[in-house]
Amino acid sequence: MTTADLKAYLDIATEAALAGGGVLQQFWGKLENIQEKRPGDLVTEADQAAEKAVLAVIGRHFPGHQILAEESGQQGNQDSEYLWAIDPLDGTTNYAHQYPFSSTSIALIIRGVPTVGVVYDPFHRELFRGATGLGATRNRQPIHVSSTSSLASSLLVTGFAYDRRETKDNNYAEFCHLTHLTQGVRRGGSASIDLAYIACGRLDGYWERGLSPWDIAAGIVLVQEAGGTVTAYDQSPQQLASGRLLATNGHIHAALSHELLKIQPLDWAPPNLSASR
Repeated sequence: MTTADLKAYLDIATEAALAGGGVLQQFWGKLENIQEKRPGDLVTEADQAAEKAVLAVIGRHFPGHQILAEESGQQGNQDSEYLWAIDPLDGTTNYAHQYPFSSTSIALIIRGVPTVGVVYDPFHRELFRGATGLGATRNRQPIHVSSTSSLASSLLVTGFAYDRRETKDNNYAEFCHLTHLTQGVRRGGSASIDLAYIACGRLDGYWERGLSPWDIAAGIVLVQEAGGTVTAYDQSPQQLASGRLLATNGHIHAALSHELLKIQPLDWAPPNLSASR
């Protein structure tokens, strides 16, 4: 694939992300239909309208490509080696509560490898773009990961999956453990923005479980193109289907991996809500 091809894909991904972000701005503070797909997993008319806008852009330019979108699932040519992973509103819970930390995330995965990524935060007007070999930018200016070299000096970010109420593999122990070893651990609520912040040096490391390809594919491109490292928890190659991700500035990667691997889940079980009724 030529550089010109990659730039063309990046421009279309940008067009789609801006279209989705524009819809999110239009619905901001005006939601009338908030539904819960499962406990803690919300969907709104903004998600659906933004996805429609994104799909219109991708479909117009690449009708023969495959699509994996959060709200409408898999569609298009299933034999295509080009897969667009789309999250029209990453951070729906934040958005529903008018907490301005949400984005539209668009990635192009080619033969299983995240290759183009765009994350647009319409509330802070920040556009993050990246493509393999082309570097990463924030509002068209080059970005790079931080130079933080120790966990003790680092600021991390993570999240908690929708099934955290039902499983001991819920990330609570990891959050507590790493809070004591670092300058802090944040919980943003939008994986794509978390990864974009790693890429531009605002955060030093990120880990999370229970993720979908549309949550992280674009951010993976950004982090790698900004000089960072993305792997599985054990530093083996990251697999999108695993739902787990470790992303850092590279300098603290081995140390963070080491800590994650030695943490045992909390001895915790969900409360018996029926007993209190």
